[in-house]
Amino acid sequence: MAKGLKINDKVKVIAGDHKGKEAKIVGIDRAAGKAMLEGIGLVERHMKKTQFNPAGGKKTIHQGIDFSNLKLVEAAKFEKKTAKKADKKNTKKGAK
Repeated sequence: MAKGLKINDKVKVIAGDHKGKEAKIVGIDRAAGKAMLEGIGLVERHMKKTQFNPAGGKKTIHQGIDFSNLKLVEAAKFEKKTAKKADKKNTKKGAK
C-alpha cells in the first residue's frame, strides 16, 4: 500500500512523534522510502554565507517520514486530461 502513495494523497501518521495527525503529501523520495507532509516534519537549516547567498540565514525544509509510518486516508483524485479533436473543415484545394 505504501508504494502506491502519490503527491496530494491525504495520509495519517500511525507511528512516531506526529502519531495521529493527518496531512497532504507535498513530496516523495522513492529511493529513501520517505514522504514529505504539509506542515509536519519541518526543520530549519542554517545556511552558510556563499557567493550565491551572501546573507546566509535559515532555510525551512521538509524532513521525510517513512512510508511504513503512514496510512492512506484519501487518494488524490486523478483527472485524465483528454485532447479535444479539432473540428476539421472540408476544404477543397483550388476553391476560391
